[in-house]
Amino acid sequence: MIASRSFVRLTFAMLAALPMTAQSAASQDTRPTVAVLYFDNNSIGRDAADYAGMGKGVADLLITDLSAAANVRVVERERIEALLQEQNLAKQGQIDPATAVRLGRILGARHMISGGFMSTGDRMVLTARAFDVETGQIVNTQKVSQAGDDVLALIGELSTRLTTSLQLPPMERRTGDAGHDAGHESGHAAQHPAPHAAHHAPAKLDLRTALLYSKALEAQDAGDRAKAVELYNQVLDRFPNLESARANRDKLQASND
Repeated sequence: MIASRSFVRLTFAMLAALPMTAQSAASQDTRPTVAVLYFDNNSIGRDAADYAGMGKGVADLLITDLSAAANVRVVERERIEALLQEQNLAKQGQIDPATAVRLGRILGARHMISGGFMSTGDRMVLTARAFDVETGQIVNTQKVSQAGDDVLALIGELSTRLTTSLQLPPMERRTGDAGHDAGHESGHAAQHPAPHAAHHAPAKLDLRTALLYSKALEAQDAGDRAKAVELYNQVLDRFPNLESARANRDKLQASND
């Protein structure tokens, strides 16, 4: 009986220690945390309204690309979406710096990145600014542009400049090869060519396909799984290498089984 009581006490002690152990492990993770807000649509011209909503896709692709740095923690887009919904900011336009810093503190981020994109028809421009969440100051601004609409290459260039200027760990891939590894919390797969499509995949992710991807994310966030899957399939038909679209689609399809 005494031995039995000792065993029970020991078991309870071990169970009680588990959360503390997990918390201790989390506190030892000293990697800087970065969060990316949705980009603003700064496009001009007659087609400017066509790109409404694309900022969600741009942010998601940047999150994926930044996560190629294994020693940095990148806040998953779903967490940011949930926080924006909770704070009644999901449908709001531009988020002011003070709000960006406040959201960063809630997320436990060291740096908060916001930005905008612009399409002029024959040229695409991405701008970004990084806030130090502790001081509230803008610590870095970047602007990249290119003729045409190779979205992944442009996002890759912006990502590289951000990690360099913020002195984040270097990424283990070439600029424009958007992908990530275990440093990304969302679990998306790296953007590598699908084996069956390696010889037929287009060389770049164009604006129209990126816009389709943004609409798929929007449908997913709205809980319209069927529409999201349909849009992800359209994206993959046009750009089979976008593994984040494949991963999102497969996850939605699996949840319906």
